[in-house]
Amino acid sequence: MSKLEIETGVVVAENLDSVEAPVTWRTYAMCVFASFGGIFFGYDSGYIGGVQGMDFFIHMISGPDAKELLSWQSSLIVSILSAGTFCGALMAGDLADFFGRRFTIILGSAVFIVGVILQTASAGLALLVAGRAVAGLGVGFVSAIIILYMSEIAPKKVRGAIVSGYQFCITIGLLLAACVSYGTENLENSGSYRIPIGLQMLWALILGVGLMFLPESPRYFIKKGKVEEARKALGRVRGQDPNSHHIEAELSEIRANHEYEKRMTPETGYIGSWLLCFSGSVGLASSNVRKTLLGISLQMMQQWTGVNFVFYYSTIFLKGTGAVSNPFLMSLIFTLVNVLSTPLSFWLVERFGRRSMLLWGAIGMTICEFIVAVIGVTVGFNHTHMEGELTIANNISAVNAQIAFIAIYIFFFATTWGPGAWVLIGEIFPLSIRSRGVALSTASNWFWNFIIGYITPYLVGTEHANMQSSVFFLWGSLCALCIVYAYFLVPETKGLTLEQVDQMLDEVSPRKSAAWKPTTTFAGREEKQTTA
Repeated sequence: MSKLEIETGVVVAENLDSVEAPVTWRTYAMCVFASFGGIFFGYDSGYIGGVQGMDFFIHMISGPDAKELLSWQSSLIVSILSAGTFCGALMAGDLADFFGRRFTIILGSAVFIVGVILQTASAGLALLVAGRAVAGLGVGFVSAIIILYMSEIAPKKVRGAIVSGYQFCITIGLLLAACVSYGTENLENSGSYRIPIGLQMLWALILGVGLMFLPESPRYFIKKGKVEEARKALGRVRGQDPNSHHIEAELSEIRANHEYEKRMTPETGYIGSWLLCFSGSVGLASSNVRKTLLGISLQMMQQWTGVNFVFYYSTIFLKGTGAVSNPFLMSLIFTLVNVLSTPLSFWLVERFGRRSMLLWGAIGMTICEFIVAVIGVTVGFNHTHMEGELTIANNISAVNAQIAFIAIYIFFFATTWGPGAWVLIGEIFPLSIRSRGVALSTASNWFWNFIIGYITPYLVGTEHANMQSSVFFLWGSLCALCIVYAYFLVPETKGLTLEQVDQMLDEVSPRKSAAWKPTTTFAGREEKQTTA
């Protein structure tokens, strides 16, 4: 037994394979259930696109003679959820550190249910908007902390695939929303929108009640100095005896990494703990500010791909083409492509890594979106004629080609940037700033979600910019920026523990990160320093 083990009771991992205890089916089951939080995130994002195209809903909001919502109404209804979620995500970082990851998720589920009740009871714009803002707070809590929780309990070898399951659940939520909206669109009463809205409470209840039976994150207990609670939680997470050598070895690595961070981090108060996220030099890849900016920009770039344009406004957009007889069904097909494509990311993220996924995904999306835009401005959406009150496309085959490439674009997003951005923000932050770093990154996602949701009706609305399919030039150009971004700034974190990710970012640049291999453990460093 080493001197460090004798003096501290910490079991030092003998080799790099011992820094994580063996796992059982229980670990995977816990992570899979936690990813269920993505369902009501996706459902809440998905139902609103269909509801906005329902005649009863349009007449309720805009009057009996209206054929569509005004741009400002659509903008407000869609974007207010993201505004609430932005605030919720920022608050979640503090709650997760003060009360725990699990409690914050349960609280978010409860707040979300309150927001859904307000929306379901609404019979006009004001209460609907208020309900979506409250629901947004709850989604912010959950969307920020569920990634943190999953990343902290998932095994390193399949962490990317497990966290990708969260994105898969988002796609399932989008699909369920599209199915329910498709089923209620022709109802000539308030059930047309109240059924899709009210159903959301079921997903929140399942997640909130289920989390009560799962353990807290062991890394949270270590951060709070509760070693025995951390040991018990880790034993439950790994399906091992809490006093086994495997649990002691993994716990020692987590503790050693936390002690190292504490030595490198000055003691500070509440404001200082937030400022810590922005400490260090921007030019240094291992600095806190660089990691924080990376997380924030990853979520920004994910939103800049334009995917929420498809899921928020595809029903309205397709109505205007004159070539789609049932835009609700086509939106459902887009969502189905999203769902069926996402499981491929479970294999891609562990086989080829995060960095390669994002790089090739951005290339594929860029090509597809420019093709859609070029077809649209030449022979597609802009060439229509009127038959009575209907707008009919002159070149339906060209419109069908555009729809096909939109579906291929969704495939590229669902297998790469959709899950990849969420995986990375759960991996790149050290324990000292992890909850706040993930919260800031998630807030960035919702901030840009809000911006895109707010401006898009003005970009494509007939009474404003009326860009029609030319808007895909914008999304394509932003996807081209994603290529450059992924090549120069995104590190490879595949197959590393969260503690080893810290080491890698300390030692190599993102472009060389794929070749980096760990050579020491934090517990081993502590032992050498104690012996010296």
